[in-house]
Amino acid sequence: MDRLVAPEYFSTWKSLLEVDLGAAFAEIKKITLSRYSFTHFTSVSVISSSKIEAEQMEVEHYVMYKMLDVEYPSALTEKPDDLYEAYLFAKNNRLTKANSHKAHRLVTAHLSAELERGGLRNAGRVLMKYKAGETQCETEDQLVADMDYEKFWNELDGLLSRELTVDETFYYAAFIHLVFVNIHPFVDGNCRMARLLEKWFLKEKLGERAWYIPSEKYYYKHIDSYYRNLSKLGIFYEKLDYARSIPFLLMLPQALIVKP
Repeated sequence: MDRLVAPEYFSTWKSLLEVDLGAAFAEIKKITLSRYSFTHFTSVSVISSSKIEAEQMEVEHYVMYKMLDVEYPSALTEKPDDLYEAYLFAKNNRLTKANSHKAHRLVTAHLSAELERGGLRNAGRVLMKYKAGETQCETEDQLVADMDYEKFWNELDGLLSRELTVDETFYYAAFIHLVFVNIHPFVDGNCRMARLLEKWFLKEKLGERAWYIPSEKYYYKHIDSYYRNLSKLGIFYEKLDYARSIPFLLMLPQALIVKP
């Protein structure tokens, strides 16, 4: 595979789509918004993404906390709040490598030590399979990690500069999510960042209404499928088989046909 964010599976992916993405996104654009809509939708996205990472606060409670100022212990709210700040930052800034590192600093305010926030890891890591305690994916060596991370951003910058169809936009957004998770460039906060980058890319290509796509909520509601599809590519980084990525890439379109 010459590219990390690979175009060669697009035709197969499109042939398996069960969603008319143009029509489905048009429905998102019809949602009547209020001054509180971004807060509400982003609160759901943030807490859903956080719960995928085993944060304990319930979705409805976090929405009440953000929308109605209902008080909850800081131990429950501080990490989701950090992620919320990163979404606000993404809303107001362009998607660039430098800005993604600034967003990571926000995401990891209560996750990582100061020196690990916004900077790349400098040692290998092993991911653990969801609810299993088994090895899921062993990292590449550090030189490969650094090279692939630079390659990833070169490809992402290229996609941002191109005109894409709606179908291509969703395909590449999901692929960005997948590749970023596999490179795992930071010590912590990688999966939260991958879901944010997916949404951020959609916003860059489709406009502000992309923030109202309930992708994080869909992934949380289908968390077993989410982790199972991520793991289909294999265990060892340098042997990952992206030909098996289609089930994961098809999840994002499904988020468009559920109620936000």
